[in-house]
Amino acid sequence: MQLSDFNYELPPDLIAQHPLANRTDSRLLEIRPEVGKHAQLVDRQFREILDLVRPGDLLVFNDTKVIPARLHGKKDTGGVVELLIERISGEQQAWVQIRASKVPKTGSFVQIHNAAGETFSVEMIGHDGRFYEVRFPENVFSLLERFGELPLPPYIEHQPDGEDAQRYQTVIAKNPGAVAAPTAGLHFDQAILEKFNTQGVQQATVTLHVGAGTFTPVREEDLSKHKMHYEWFSIPEATLKAIEATKLAGGRLIAVGTTSLRALESQAISGQSTGETNLFITPGFQFKTVDCLLTNFHLPKSTLLMLVSAFAGVENIRAAYQHAIDQRYRFFSYGDAMFLCRLENTKL
Repeated sequence: MQLSDFNYELPPDLIAQHPLANRTDSRLLEIRPEVGKHAQLVDRQFREILDLVRPGDLLVFNDTKVIPARLHGKKDTGGVVELLIERISGEQQAWVQIRASKVPKTGSFVQIHNAAGETFSVEMIGHDGRFYEVRFPENVFSLLERFGELPLPPYIEHQPDGEDAQRYQTVIAKNPGAVAAPTAGLHFDQAILEKFNTQGVQQATVTLHVGAGTFTPVREEDLSKHKMHYEWFSIPEATLKAIEATKLAGGRLIAVGTTSLRALESQAISGQSTGETNLFITPGFQFKTVDCLLTNFHLPKSTLLMLVSAFAGVENIRAAYQHAIDQRYRFFSYGDAMFLCRLENTKL
C-alpha cells in the first residue's frame, strides 16, 4: 500500500486542545470488525469500556512517564536553538531533534538556559539522519528537571501549563523516559481501574518510552522505504506470566495504546523482553499476541494510523474515522478513544 492510502481530511476544530474536566468524560467509538462485512460502529461513553471487557481479560498499560524534554538555548554564534529529546541513550547522552536556522556542527556546543537565568552547555557529538546525539555535562534527567519544558505535541497550540503537567501523564506513570504520553492511558482514573479489579479483569504493565519520532510524518509514498524510529521498551516477567495465563484460560489480551501493542508484538517476534524496537506495522502484518486495542484517533499519513488499519482492516478504519468526523469526535492526544478487536484474515 502507498502513503496516500492513509490520508484523510480533518476539520481543525476537531483537534482537542485541552483535556476534558474528568479523564473518563471522553467518548468511545467501538469498532466491531467482521470478516467479509463492514464493521459495526457503536457510539459510547468511555465509562462503558467496563461493558466491553470480560472477566479473565488482561489489560496491558504502558507505565512510562513523560519527561520535560524540550530545551531552549543558543549556539556559539548567538542563533536560537530548540532541542527536543528523542530518546535518552546514556546517563549523560541523548538523541534529539533540533530546530534552528542552521544545525550546529559536530564538536560544537549549545548553551541551554532556563527562566531563572541558569545555563549549561551540551556538546554535539554525532547525527543519524534527522536525529542528533548530544552529550550533557551531568545526568540527563536531573538537568531536564531544572531546564526542561513539557513537550506538548505540535498540534496543541498553547504553551504547557499546570493543567497539562497533570493531565498529560497517565495515573499509572512511574518510569521516566517518554517525550510523548501514551495517550490511550490518559482516559483512565483510579476509580475505573478499581472497578476492573472487582469485575475480575486483570491488569499488567509494560514500559515503552515514546519517542519524538512518533510525530515525524511519513514522507515516502512507498512505505517500504520509510525508516522507522527506535523506542526503548521493557516487559516485566510478571507481565509475561500474566499473558501466558490469560491465553491458557481463554481470556483476551487488550493493549491499552499502540505503544503497549508495539512492545508486546516486538517481544513476541524477537523473544526479547527488553531492548529497542523499530517495529513498523502496516496492513498485512501478522499479529501474534494482542487481541483487542484501545487507542485514540491518529494523525493522517502516520505510522499509527497504518498500525490500526493493519489491526482492524483498512476499510473499517476509513469508515470509523469518517464516522468520528461526522459525529464530531475529538481527535489526537487529548481527544476521544476507540476500542477495536483484531480482524483475522483481513482482505486488503
